[in-house]
Amino acid sequence: MSRVFGFVFARGGSKGLPRKNLLKIGGKPLLAHSIDTAKRVQRVERIFVSTEDPEIKQIAEEYGAEVIDRPPGLAEDKSAELDAWRHAVSYLTARGENFDVLLSLPATSPLRSPEDVSRCLEKLDGDTDVVITVTPASRSPYFNMVSRGQDGSCQILSPSSGYSRRQDAPEAFDITTVAYAVKTEFLQTRQNLLGGKTKSVVIPKERAVDIDDYWDFKFAELIYKEMNHVAE
Repeated sequence: MSRVFGFVFARGGSKGLPRKNLLKIGGKPLLAHSIDTAKRVQRVERIFVSTEDPEIKQIAEEYGAEVIDRPPGLAEDKSAELDAWRHAVSYLTARGENFDVLLSLPATSPLRSPEDVSRCLEKLDGDTDVVITVTPASRSPYFNMVSRGQDGSCQILSPSSGYSRRQDAPEAFDITTVAYAVKTEFLQTRQNLLGGKTKSVVIPKERAVDIDDYWDFKFAELIYKEMNHVAE
Protein backbone atom coordinates (compact mmCIF):
# COMPACT_ATOMS: atom_id res chain seq x y z
CA MET A 1 0.00 0.00 0.00
CA SER A 2 1.33 3.43 -0.96
CA ARG A 3 2.21 5.82 1.84
CA VAL A 4 0.09 8.97 1.70
CA PHE A 5 1.00 12.23 3.43
CA GLY A 6 -1.53 15.06 3.53
CA PHE A 7 -0.51 18.67 2.98
CA VAL A 8 -2.02 22.13 3.27
CA PHE A 9 0.03 24.77 1.46
CA ALA A 10 -1.02 28.03 3.07
CA ARG A 11 0.67 31.37 2.44
CA GLY A 12 0.15 34.30 4.74
CA GLY A 13 -0.48 36.73 1.90
CA SER A 14 -3.43 36.98 -0.46
CA LYS A 15 -4.33 39.93 -2.69
CA GLY A 16 -7.88 38.87 -3.52
CA LEU A 17 -8.90 38.25 0.10
CA PRO A 18 -6.41 39.35 2.79
CA ARG A 19 -5.41 36.66 5.32
CA LYS A 20 -7.69 34.30 3.44
CA ASN A 21 -6.41 31.05 4.93
CA LEU A 22 -7.22 32.23 8.46
CA LEU A 23 -10.77 33.44 7.83
CA LYS A 24 -13.37 31.48 9.76
CA ILE A 25 -16.34 29.48 8.56
CA GLY A 26 -18.40 27.74 11.19
CA GLY A 27 -16.13 29.21 13.85
CA LYS A 28 -13.05 27.47 12.44
CA PRO A 29 -10.24 28.86 10.23
CA LEU A 30 -10.28 27.68 6.62
CA LEU A 31 -6.88 26.11 7.25
CA ALA A 32 -8.33 23.99 10.04
CA HIS A 33 -11.12 22.63 7.84
CA SER A 34 -8.49 21.06 5.56
CA ILE A 35 -6.55 19.61 8.50
CA ASP A 36 -9.68 18.12 10.05
CA THR A 37 -10.76 16.59 6.74
CA ALA A 38 -7.33 14.99 6.30
CA LYS A 39 -7.65 13.44 9.77
CA ARG A 40 -10.84 11.73 8.64
CA VAL A 41 -9.27 10.09 5.58
CA GLN A 42 -8.07 6.67 6.65
CA ARG A 43 -5.13 6.39 4.23
CA VAL A 44 -3.49 9.66 5.30
CA GLU A 45 -0.63 8.81 7.66
CA ARG A 46 0.59 12.29 8.55
CA ILE A 47 -0.55 15.86 7.96
CA PHE A 48 1.72 18.82 7.23
CA VAL A 49 1.17 22.53 6.73
CA SER A 50 3.72 24.36 4.59
CA THR A 51 3.84 28.07 5.34
CA GLU A 52 6.05 31.08 5.99
CA ASP A 53 3.52 32.75 8.28
CA PRO A 54 3.86 32.59 12.12
CA GLU A 55 0.12 32.79 12.79
CA ILE A 56 -0.64 30.02 10.31
CA LYS A 57 2.06 27.89 11.94
CA GLN A 58 0.43 28.38 15.34
CA ILE A 59 -3.06 27.47 14.05
CA ALA A 60 -1.67 24.43 12.22
CA GLU A 61 -0.05 23.08 15.38
CA GLU A 62 -3.17 23.78 17.45
CA TYR A 63 -5.16 21.57 15.08
CA GLY A 64 -2.59 18.79 15.13
CA ALA A 65 -0.62 19.28 11.92
CA GLU A 66 3.16 19.27 11.57
CA VAL A 67 4.72 22.44 10.18
CA ILE A 68 7.14 22.78 7.29
CA ASP A 69 8.86 26.17 7.16
CA ARG A 70 8.42 27.39 3.62
CA PRO A 71 11.14 29.71 2.26
CA PRO A 72 9.74 33.25 1.75
CA GLY A 73 10.74 33.05 -1.91
CA LEU A 74 8.21 30.25 -2.36
CA ALA A 75 5.41 32.19 -0.66
CA GLU A 76 5.13 35.26 -2.87
CA ASP A 77 2.16 36.20 -5.05
CA LYS A 78 3.93 34.97 -8.18
CA SER A 79 5.43 31.84 -6.61
CA ALA A 80 4.49 28.60 -8.34
CA GLU A 81 2.52 26.23 -6.12
CA LEU A 82 4.36 23.25 -7.59
CA ASP A 83 7.65 24.63 -6.29
CA ALA A 84 6.24 24.63 -2.75
CA TRP A 85 5.12 21.03 -3.26
CA ARG A 86 8.57 20.00 -4.41
CA HIS A 87 10.17 21.82 -1.49
CA ALA A 88 7.97 19.88 0.95
CA VAL A 89 8.90 16.55 -0.66
CA SER A 90 12.63 17.41 -0.67
CA TYR A 91 12.48 18.64 2.92
CA LEU A 92 10.89 15.44 4.20
CA THR A 93 13.01 13.15 2.04
CA ALA A 94 16.17 14.79 3.40
CA ARG A 95 14.96 13.85 6.88
CA GLY A 96 14.44 10.25 5.84
CA GLU A 97 10.64 10.61 5.63
CA ASN A 98 9.87 8.74 2.42
CA PHE A 99 6.33 8.58 1.06
CA ASP A 100 4.65 7.79 -2.24
CA VAL A 101 1.73 10.18 -2.59
CA LEU A 102 1.45 13.90 -1.89
CA LEU A 103 -2.17 14.77 -1.15
CA SER A 104 -2.78 18.51 -1.32
CA LEU A 105 -5.92 19.84 0.37
CA PRO A 106 -6.03 23.61 -0.23
CA ALA A 107 -7.59 25.69 2.53
CA THR A 108 -9.78 27.41 -0.05
CA SER A 109 -12.15 24.41 -0.34
CA PRO A 110 -13.67 24.03 3.15
CA LEU A 111 -16.84 22.29 1.91
CA ARG A 112 -15.17 19.09 0.69
CA SER A 113 -16.01 15.77 2.32
CA PRO A 114 -13.58 13.03 3.42
CA GLU A 115 -15.30 10.79 0.87
CA ASP A 116 -14.35 13.22 -1.93
CA VAL A 117 -10.71 12.93 -0.88
CA SER A 118 -10.80 9.16 -0.50
CA ARG A 119 -12.17 8.82 -4.04
CA CYS A 120 -9.13 10.71 -5.35
CA LEU A 121 -6.75 8.33 -3.62
CA GLU A 122 -8.65 5.33 -4.95
CA LYS A 123 -8.39 6.74 -8.48
CA LEU A 124 -4.59 7.05 -8.24
CA ASP A 125 -3.82 3.59 -9.56
CA GLY A 126 -0.58 2.14 -10.93
CA ASP A 127 -1.02 3.73 -14.36
CA THR A 128 -1.91 7.20 -13.09
CA ASP A 129 0.42 10.05 -12.07
CA VAL A 130 -2.05 12.66 -10.86
CA VAL A 131 -5.68 12.81 -9.80
CA ILE A 132 -7.44 16.17 -9.80
CA THR A 133 -10.96 17.18 -8.84
CA VAL A 134 -13.40 18.82 -11.25
CA THR A 135 -16.96 20.10 -11.24
CA PRO A 136 -19.36 20.66 -14.17
CA ALA A 137 -18.63 24.05 -15.75
CA SER A 138 -21.33 26.73 -15.78
CA ARG A 139 -20.24 27.90 -19.23
CA SER A 140 -18.94 26.12 -22.31
CA PRO A 141 -15.86 27.50 -24.12
CA TYR A 142 -17.45 26.30 -27.37
CA PHE A 143 -20.50 28.57 -27.03
CA ASN A 144 -20.60 30.76 -23.92
CA MET A 145 -17.06 31.99 -23.29
CA VAL A 146 -15.28 34.72 -25.25
CA SER A 147 -11.99 36.56 -25.28
CA ARG A 148 -12.19 40.35 -25.28
CA GLY A 149 -9.98 42.92 -26.95
CA GLN A 150 -9.12 46.36 -25.59
CA ASP A 151 -11.72 47.92 -27.88
CA GLY A 152 -14.40 45.62 -26.48
CA SER A 153 -14.47 43.29 -29.47
CA CYS A 154 -15.20 39.65 -28.63
CA GLN A 155 -14.32 36.28 -30.11
CA ILE A 156 -15.51 32.84 -29.06
CA LEU A 157 -12.69 30.97 -27.33
CA SER A 158 -13.01 27.97 -29.63
CA PRO A 159 -13.82 29.54 -33.03
CA SER A 160 -12.73 26.55 -35.10
CA SER A 161 -14.30 23.81 -32.99
CA GLY A 162 -16.81 22.91 -35.71
CA TYR A 163 -19.68 22.48 -33.24
CA SER A 164 -22.92 24.13 -34.34
CA ARG A 165 -25.11 22.75 -31.53
CA ARG A 166 -24.43 22.94 -27.83
CA GLN A 167 -25.63 19.36 -27.45
CA ASP A 168 -22.83 18.09 -29.71
CA ALA A 169 -19.98 19.81 -27.87
CA PRO A 170 -17.96 17.92 -25.21
CA GLU A 171 -19.08 18.48 -21.66
CA ALA A 172 -16.81 21.02 -19.97
CA PHE A 173 -15.51 20.87 -16.40
CA ASP A 174 -13.82 23.38 -14.09
CA ILE A 175 -10.77 22.21 -12.15
CA THR A 176 -11.47 22.59 -8.44
CA THR A 177 -9.17 22.87 -5.42
CA VAL A 178 -10.93 20.12 -3.48
CA ALA A 179 -7.93 17.76 -3.68
CA TYR A 180 -4.84 16.88 -5.68
CA ALA A 181 -3.28 13.42 -5.34
CA VAL A 182 0.18 13.24 -6.91
CA LYS A 183 2.81 10.52 -6.97
CA THR A 184 5.99 12.01 -5.51
CA GLU A 185 8.19 10.37 -8.14
CA PHE A 186 6.23 12.11 -10.89
CA LEU A 187 6.26 15.44 -9.05
CA GLN A 188 10.04 15.44 -8.78
CA THR A 189 10.64 14.73 -12.47
CA ARG A 190 7.99 16.82 -14.30
CA GLN A 191 7.42 20.57 -14.60
CA ASN A 192 3.76 20.41 -15.63
CA LEU A 193 1.21 18.91 -13.23
CA LEU A 194 -0.94 17.74 -16.13
CA GLY A 195 2.01 16.53 -18.16
CA GLY A 196 1.53 12.86 -17.30
CA LYS A 197 -1.37 10.44 -17.00
CA THR A 198 -4.09 12.45 -15.26
CA LYS A 199 -7.47 11.29 -14.01
CA SER A 200 -10.24 13.24 -12.34
CA VAL A 201 -13.01 12.90 -9.78
CA VAL A 202 -16.21 14.88 -10.25
CA ILE A 203 -17.30 16.89 -7.21
CA PRO A 204 -20.83 18.33 -6.84
CA LYS A 205 -20.97 22.10 -7.09
CA GLU A 206 -22.03 22.58 -3.48
CA ARG A 207 -18.79 20.95 -2.25
CA ALA A 208 -16.54 22.43 -4.94
CA VAL A 209 -16.58 26.11 -3.97
CA ASP A 210 -13.08 27.60 -4.28
CA ILE A 211 -12.65 30.72 -2.16
CA ASP A 212 -10.68 33.36 -4.05
CA ASP A 213 -12.45 36.61 -3.17
CA TYR A 214 -14.98 38.12 -0.76
CA TRP A 215 -18.03 36.88 -2.64
CA ASP A 216 -16.68 33.34 -2.86
CA PHE A 217 -16.25 33.45 0.91
CA LYS A 218 -19.79 34.70 1.53
CA PHE A 219 -21.15 32.03 -0.82
CA ALA A 220 -19.18 29.33 1.01
CA GLU A 221 -20.52 30.62 4.34
CA LEU A 222 -24.08 30.36 3.07
CA ILE A 223 -23.63 26.81 1.77
CA TYR A 224 -21.86 25.74 4.98
CA LYS A 225 -24.82 26.96 7.04
CA GLU A 226 -27.23 25.15 4.75
CA MET A 227 -25.23 21.90 4.82
CA ASN A 228 -24.82 21.98 8.59
CA HIS A 229 -28.27 23.39 9.43
CA VAL A 230 -26.77 26.40 11.17
CA ALA A 231 -29.38 28.90 12.36
CA GLU A 232 -28.89 32.58 11.60
